[in-house]
Amino acid sequence: MRALITGITGQDGSYLAEFLLEKGYEVFGTIRRSSSGASERIEHLRERITLAPADILDDHSLNAALSEIRPQEVYNLAAMSFVPASWQQPTLTTEVTGLGTMRVLEAVRAVDPSIRFYQASSSEMFGKVRESPQNEDTPFYPRSPYGIAKTFAHWTTVNYRESYHLFACSGILFNHESERRGKEFVTRKITDSVARIKTGKAKDLVLGNLSASRDWGHARDYVEAMWLMLQASEPQDYVIATGVPHTVEEFCREAFAVAGLDYREFVKTDPKFLRPAEVDRLVGDATKARLSLGWKPKVGFQELVRRMVEADLARQGA
Repeated sequence: MRALITGITGQDGSYLAEFLLEKGYEVFGTIRRSSSGASERIEHLRERITLAPADILDDHSLNAALSEIRPQEVYNLAAMSFVPASWQQPTLTTEVTGLGTMRVLEAVRAVDPSIRFYQASSSEMFGKVRESPQNEDTPFYPRSPYGIAKTFAHWTTVNYRESYHLFACSGILFNHESERRGKEFVTRKITDSVARIKTGKAKDLVLGNLSASRDWGHARDYVEAMWLMLQASEPQDYVIATGVPHTVEEFCREAFAVAGLDYREFVKTDPKFLRPAEVDRLVGDATKARLSLGWKPKVGFQELVRRMVEADLARQGA
């Protein structure tokens, strides 16, 4: 089996590449010329994977990559994934995260419609939630340019499945973190700050909305769900989540406790870190994935936080 991963240099891409290699796949990844130096997450895999120059902003490069590689599966993970930045670059976010998905689907349709396609959808599509917990039938109400772009990409995937009979499915993934998460994301910002405070390299941590509640799982568990979706007999969309919400404040409490610290002594808030339109609470109902795919998360919240803090402590030499 051959699989092509867009966004292979990201957190999810690196874990998915590892997972597919363990399954005996030939793994290919697209990489933009400008990101050739930003591949530290896959350095340990470079001898086992093949990188192809392609960009989801460029139709020709996608067609060329698919024609040359001839994969049976395509995982579209490429996106501008940091939600706060989508307000600073709304048009680019829409081009990459929204229209980029359409370009990949068009390439699949043109080169080989038998390819099985996975789209990385997001819980941010639910935004100002209409019901809780959220499942596959919950209406979307995105509250950021990122969420809007992901919603466009999601419905585009549905449309190509129904219009052109592609095996195209979306995983509506709730927040999933890991030791490989970028420092711009709040979870890694917290754990990195814990490590720097513990080693005397920082004095405090400044955050925005401590009461925002999210459903956090480990990225390694979630890439397994991506693969399971493409092994199913019919293409469908699935919510992937733990079903257990925690606030940012809870994450802080747990993370500082791992280092033997009291978060209340170090965490401060600043309104400049608040979103223009806040998403207060996201929690997913993954019943369909559990019953249809046999998927369930293995890493719980406390274990996730512990792994992230310990990894950052090790990076700081603690």
